[in-house]
Amino acid sequence: MEIERKLAQMEIELPDFGATTYYGASYGKMKPYHRTGHLLFLSGHIPEKNGQIINPGRLGQNLTVEQGYEAARLTGINCLAGLKQAVGDLDSVVAIVRTLNFVVCTPEFYDVHEVSSGLTDLLAEVFGPEKGIGGRATIGVMTLARNNCFETWLTAEVR
Repeated sequence: MEIERKLAQMEIELPDFGATTYYGASYGKMKPYHRTGHLLFLSGHIPEKNGQIINPGRLGQNLTVEQGYEAARLTGINCLAGLKQAVGDLDSVVAIVRTLNFVVCTPEFYDVHEVSSGLTDLLAEVFGPEKGIGGRATIGVMTLARNNCFETWLTAEVR
């Protein structure tokens, strides 16, 4: 419950995917996560809050780096909820292994890494740099479902 206390101090409230169902079902057939041994693979997470997409659009066109960063940070909060749904207690997370991030952007937008930092900065704040920073790749793409500007796939090591 140490991580839960830290989230409360940070004034971060996690969505309850147990009560509201993981939003992936409306995006097609998939499981919200898959666990094999000590590895937990989350399906894609997006910047959605209370059923609303936050900062829809395209970086370099109608969105700033700051808005992308905010969307990535919210996606991180949703990933924490996904981890909690999968393992019950966020203290069971040993480490973030890696994230694969997708940023919707124009071909001329070269700061996708700054957008993804919204996610990784949050994970480092919550779990500490040793556990919260894993490998990371960020890819600029032309579109994501429902006009989301950011999506991540997160892999964690869990107890």
